[in-house]
Amino acid sequence: MKRAWNKALTVFTSPFWALVLPYGWSLLFFLIPFFIVLKISFSDLKMGLPPYGPLLEWVEEGVLTIRLNFSNYSFIGTDSLYLLSYLESLLIALVGTIGCLLIGYPTAYGLSKTSPRWRMVLLMLVILPFWTSFLLRVYAWIGILSPHGFINTFLLKLRLIGAPLTLLDTTFATVLGIIYCYLPFMILPLYASLEKIDFTLTEAAHDLGARPFQVFLRVILPLSFPGIVAGSMLVLIPSLGEFVIPELLGGSQTLMIGKLLWNEFFTNHDWPVASALAIIMLIFLIIPLAIFQQFQERQVRFLDEN
Repeated sequence: MKRAWNKALTVFTSPFWALVLPYGWSLLFFLIPFFIVLKISFSDLKMGLPPYGPLLEWVEEGVLTIRLNFSNYSFIGTDSLYLLSYLESLLIALVGTIGCLLIGYPTAYGLSKTSPRWRMVLLMLVILPFWTSFLLRVYAWIGILSPHGFINTFLLKLRLIGAPLTLLDTTFATVLGIIYCYLPFMILPLYASLEKIDFTLTEAAHDLGARPFQVFLRVILPLSFPGIVAGSMLVLIPSLGEFVIPELLGGSQTLMIGKLLWNEFFTNHDWPVASALAIIMLIFLIIPLAIFQQFQERQVRFLDEN
């Protein structure tokens, strides 16, 4: 039994399986669905199931034609609604990312400076929200931000306001929800980057006469920059395509690309246009990923040279 177990471990830890498993996973759950969506984006809208026409058709015996419909992409380019939704999604995602960075950086820095005894407890508190349903966490903010919610009730009792504030169904609520839900994705990469810093460098900077703010700008911030980039990508990319948060907290006031995709797929039943919209959004997401990849390669090259 032990010999069979060791043999199985040897097989699955071989370089062959180390390559096949991740690439097979990407092929099965990314490339194949991507090509299916790409195919639908060049199809014609049809009434029925599925609500799109085939790309390959037999015109006559022995003649196979390929019909590519580019009007779905041209329709998105000519309709200002889609451009505005892309811009608003980018703006909201950027503001949410900056908010996560402003809150997450001091938190991660404090975690890196605490004693190892308390560090694991505090990290557990950061990860603790993931143990609760994402949908449930977003729903909780409805009760907090509603006209009769906790914030308005608290402010009314203190007589700081005369009438309930409009907090729900606003862009502010959407940004707040993004910051709350994606903050751990910012804290953890920052903590991993700050923990690796040799803080004797900061002591040396202090000995050379640098002030605390100068030490932060010239020593700590440059060394933690990879964590900033990684955390920003982990927050920005999923925030761009977010649907649940703007639907529940933003209402009709918030126009994000995730809501448009939902409406095109399930309300208008226009799968070709929705697929073209998804392909364009994916292209926009690949750009920051490519920038991040180039940055990582430069960092590795710099470390190898020095």
